[in-house]
Amino acid sequence: MNQGLIPAKWAALTPRRTAIVDIPNRRRIDWRELDSRVRRLANGLLDLGVRRGDRVAMLSRNSIEYQELFFAVGRAGAVLQPLNWRLSTPAIAALVADARPRVVIVSPEYREVMAELQKLVDLPHWLQYGEGGDGSYEALLAASSDEEPPTTMQVGEHDPFFILYTGGTTGESKGAVHSHRSAAMGMLNQTVAERIVPSDVYMLTGQMYHIPIILSMNYMKHGCPLVLVNFEARQALEVIQDEKVSAFLGITTMLNWMMAVENFRRYDLSSLRNIQYGGGPMSSGTVRNALDSFPCTLIQGYGQTEGTTMSFLSQEDHRRAATGIDTHRLQSCGREGFVTTIRVVDAQGREVPRDGRTTGEIVVRSEANMLGYFNRPDLTAKTLRDGWMWTGDLATWDEDNYLFIVDRAKDMIISGGENIYSVQVEDAIGRHPAVLECAVIGVPDDEWGESVKAIVVLKPGHNASERDIIDAARQHLASYQKPRSVDFVAALPKAPTGKILKRDLRAPYWAAQERQV
Repeated sequence: MNQGLIPAKWAALTPRRTAIVDIPNRRRIDWRELDSRVRRLANGLLDLGVRRGDRVAMLSRNSIEYQELFFAVGRAGAVLQPLNWRLSTPAIAALVADARPRVVIVSPEYREVMAELQKLVDLPHWLQYGEGGDGSYEALLAASSDEEPPTTMQVGEHDPFFILYTGGTTGESKGAVHSHRSAAMGMLNQTVAERIVPSDVYMLTGQMYHIPIILSMNYMKHGCPLVLVNFEARQALEVIQDEKVSAFLGITTMLNWMMAVENFRRYDLSSLRNIQYGGGPMSSGTVRNALDSFPCTLIQGYGQTEGTTMSFLSQEDHRRAATGIDTHRLQSCGREGFVTTIRVVDAQGREVPRDGRTTGEIVVRSEANMLGYFNRPDLTAKTLRDGWMWTGDLATWDEDNYLFIVDRAKDMIISGGENIYSVQVEDAIGRHPAVLECAVIGVPDDEWGESVKAIVVLKPGHNASERDIIDAARQHLASYQKPRSVDFVAALPKAPTGKILKRDLRAPYWAAQERQV
């Protein structure tokens, strides 16, 4: 169950097959070399005094070194703490101070950040890797044994493997601790949903400091090559064509950007087998366009950092909807995954009716759930109760157990005593042909308490006015639900998972008062 042994298996079975293609750094590595580097890195960490349960932090964009560190900490019995490079230096320092890693590894791009961190947090070891670094990482590997680390077989399935700090879409960032077993169960959920085959080639479009790392490691667990990119639509199409990519995870916006690339039809995308998308539902129009444009199936995955991916809207659901059958299910996040049990409950934990109307909170029981929040037993006890994880997501479900998320509990808008679910308003606005994506928030209103504001990103080359958006929404909503105002922006703030950071959008409006939700 030690996930650090993934390269060892494939180094024995397919030593010369490509393991990782690192597009940004123009490198590729086979399984035999990767496994050797993992062994030496694990032994090097042990030589630095890293012991079972100690944290090792990484501040970097995706790279071969990042992925090999995941496997190395597994074999050393340590715990990886990926750091979000998008955060400010004080915010990163707070995460480092929280986990107190014994070793911090940094790419050359973040040398200045490292220098600032060293002033703020006193830690034993700081390493740099790559061209432009100080060579300390490479020196550690060169000086370390290539033998199997003595700790490898001592690591148990319930030992912590990594800490992923949440994107903080509704509040403070928290460190979700996953074990080797919870990672394995999350991978099993994905294997069944994505129907992975050994000939797959996976492109990682997200960053390794967040939950998509489970998806990419899962393909590697099947012996499949991993292709690393920093997403840009045209380059992604080129990489799919050149590396014969068969699967990747994207958000709706990514797919729209790719389909909007000039001469899209000229790219050879015939290797694609399946695209998973997340971060929210996809409109029926976009689904039809994607199924027509990409020569593969689609699935949607609903998950959280704390529980990996928990439910799926299947390939068959998308195909049926594209032909006009059960199109309403495109607004669903599907049904529970292979190793997951899901309920929708009221505040007392009682299941709400499966009538597609009654709202409750999604709770999840799964071996893929986190062990808990690092250093936060209070929050752990609030989130994990009697074997169930309370997600904070409000939903309805129907008689066939399809889940329809209506909002995050903290994103629900209360206007004039009426509950307004932002997801419903966003769906109505998203039907306007000029809208690329949108977010709906509640803003202070002296008369109604809160009023509905829409923040809209338009498709390139399209135009729409505030009145156009409000009128489009009014066609599908009750009068009290429609937005009262619309702002147009170039982009929406997002967490690494693609979820929109509504707290960032709300903050300027609520700076002078507390929002009572």
